[in-house]
Amino acid sequence: MKIIACNSNRPLAEAISAYLNLPLTKASVLRFSDMEVFVEIQENVRGEDVFVVQSTSYPANDNLMELLVAIDALRRGSARRITAVIPYFGYARQDRKSGPRTPISAKLVANMISTAGADRVLTLDLHAGQIQGFFDIPVDNLFAAPVLIKHVHDTMNGEDLVIVSPDVGGVVRARGLAKRLNVDLAIIDKRREQAGVSEVMNIIGEIEGRHCIIVDDIVDSAGTLCNASVALKEKDAASVSSYVTHGVLSGGAVARVSSSPMETLVITDSIQATEAVRVSHNIKQLTIAPLIAEAIRRISDESSVSSLFD
Repeated sequence: MKIIACNSNRPLAEAISAYLNLPLTKASVLRFSDMEVFVEIQENVRGEDVFVVQSTSYPANDNLMELLVAIDALRRGSARRITAVIPYFGYARQDRKSGPRTPISAKLVANMISTAGADRVLTLDLHAGQIQGFFDIPVDNLFAAPVLIKHVHDTMNGEDLVIVSPDVGGVVRARGLAKRLNVDLAIIDKRREQAGVSEVMNIIGEIEGRHCIIVDDIVDSAGTLCNASVALKEKDAASVSSYVTHGVLSGGAVARVSSSPMETLVITDSIQATEAVRVSHNIKQLTIAPLIAEAIRRISDESSVSSLFD
C-alpha cells in the first residue's frame, strides 16, 4: 500500500500516514510557469495499492486537475489499484438540474475521475447520497458523525440538548445524530430567494431554554447558520452551536461566524484551515485523519468499511 499527497490538504495526508505508520510516497506535484499541472511519482508503484489524498476545495479547479493528473501518472506507472481519497468532494452541490440549460457538474466530475483511471473513490459526507450512483466504480462514503458525536459528549454531556436541522433537506442527517445522542429534533423552515442568501421563516420544535446544536454537511458563506442562530436565540434558546463536516468558509464567512450568536462552530479538517479559521475565537477544527486512515487500511485489507459505523 502506498499513500500519495497532492497539495490541497497535505497536513491531513501527513496525519493519515502517521496513523498508518506508513511514510508518504515521494511525489512532485508542481506548476509550470503558465500554471499547467505536472506530477511525477518518484517511487516505484508497479503492482501497488495506491491511495491519492486530495480534497477538491478552493481553488477547486486547480485541485481537481492535480487529482486527475496524479491518477493518470499512477495508471501509466502500472499501479495495481488506484483509490481517489477525496475528503471534500467539490461540485457536489451541483447534483441535479436546478433549471433549464444547467449542468449536472457532479456527474461530469465523476466521469472525469473514472476516465483518468481511478478504480474506486473514498469520500466523506457527500452532499447528496445519490452522487455515489454517478460513478461506475465503487464509492465508499464515510460519515463524520462519530467524530462529531464524541466531541458533543466530551463538551456538552448532561446538558438539555436539541439537534437542529437548518433546512428541510438536512432532516435525515440531523435525525440520525439526534437518534444516536437520544435527544429531540427541531427543524428550521427557510426560504432561499437566491444562491448564497437565505431567510429564516419558522422553527418547528421546542427549543426554548435548551442548548441547540445545528447540524449540516457544508458551511460556505455561513449565512444559513448565522441566520438560524439568530432565530434560535430570538426564540430563547439557551445557547447555539453548530457542527458541520466541511468548512468551506468562503468570502466573509469567518467574520460572519465570529459576530454571530453562535458560541462554537465545529468543523473537520476535510478542508485545510485558512489562517482566519485558525485564529477565530469560535471556530474549532476536529481531525478526521484516524477515520479515513482506518477506512484506507480496511480497503487495502479487503475488510468491511461499513463496520466502522456500527
